[in-house]
Amino acid sequence: MPKGDSLAHSITFASIEKQKLKSFLIIQTAFLGDVILATPLIEKLHQFYPDAKIDFLIRNGNEGLFEDHPFINKVLIWNKEQNKTKNLFSLLKQVRKIKYDYVINLQRFVSTGFLTAFSNSKCKIGFNKNPFSFLFTNKIKHVIGTLSHPKHECERNLDTIQPLTDSKFIKPRLYPSVKHFENIKKYITEKYICIAPASVWFTKQFQKDKWIEFIQKIDSSLTIYLLGGKSEHEFCENIRIESNNKNCINLSGKLSMLESASLMENAMMNYVNDSGPMHIASAMNANVAAIYCSTLPSFGFDPLSDKKFIIETPENLNCRPCGLHGLKNCPEKHFKCASTININELLKLI
Repeated sequence: MPKGDSLAHSITFASIEKQKLKSFLIIQTAFLGDVILATPLIEKLHQFYPDAKIDFLIRNGNEGLFEDHPFINKVLIWNKEQNKTKNLFSLLKQVRKIKYDYVINLQRFVSTGFLTAFSNSKCKIGFNKNPFSFLFTNKIKHVIGTLSHPKHECERNLDTIQPLTDSKFIKPRLYPSVKHFENIKKYITEKYICIAPASVWFTKQFQKDKWIEFIQKIDSSLTIYLLGGKSEHEFCENIRIESNNKNCINLSGKLSMLESASLMENAMMNYVNDSGPMHIASAMNANVAAIYCSTLPSFGFDPLSDKKFIIETPENLNCRPCGLHGLKNCPEKHFKCASTININELLKLI
């Protein structure tokens, strides 16, 4: 069999005995949700190799997810906002010096492929669609799910370590500490819901006026917390003001990622877009209602909580989906995949 052709190729895996494994590096430098969907690898690698050191390479801004994480040895951070290329080569130097037993790249892009290929690791694992995969020790076939054959992103990620572990599915998981729960205790009421109304991509974001209409119709006995990052504070504040609901509180930019996760865990319901907060809910097994506009759950990024609901347009739009990921604008200019969603679908879940 040609070197690195599939999961079946395990010559390199077999060559390093289990008890001799020392170190793993997981690479996922994309956005918040992508990083959370990589956490099942941490869980499974720790389960099979409890004494091994597990490091995680992420982009700057996501490090708050892993504060006091019990299974991570070190978080490596790639600053993509300033001196991106220079910082990449600095990381490469650091990674090469460590000489990881395994480097596991969960991305299909040139930069992380380059980092993996020249990592000085004994075993370099990644997807076959990465431009540098011809230099990987093990190439894993990357398959996007369809309506008839759905496959979750966590499944795709876990495929990379199946020969090292097993084929059992593991959900993503985050680990807020006692201090995170203590910090949000003052917000815990008998009845509350959380809404994360923003998204990096316009076509993934439920419309502002729809969020306002929804909040205006919520029972007055419920407390409503708006969640998001600092950059989303103004958007959330406009929703709070225009909804004119005295029980709506804007916490966007005021809580850390793990504090938000702690608050979401005990909410009656969390209303989210197809975006990072949805995956935070999954990692906390929190009740979640995910609103899909331009994208589809069958792509493999749907919520994994025990109590989950998918909300999408009832109309059969021939323009939906308009892409695997969100876009900055609706290509058809009408954004019917969002505007045709009935608010009552959200209300009936409370």
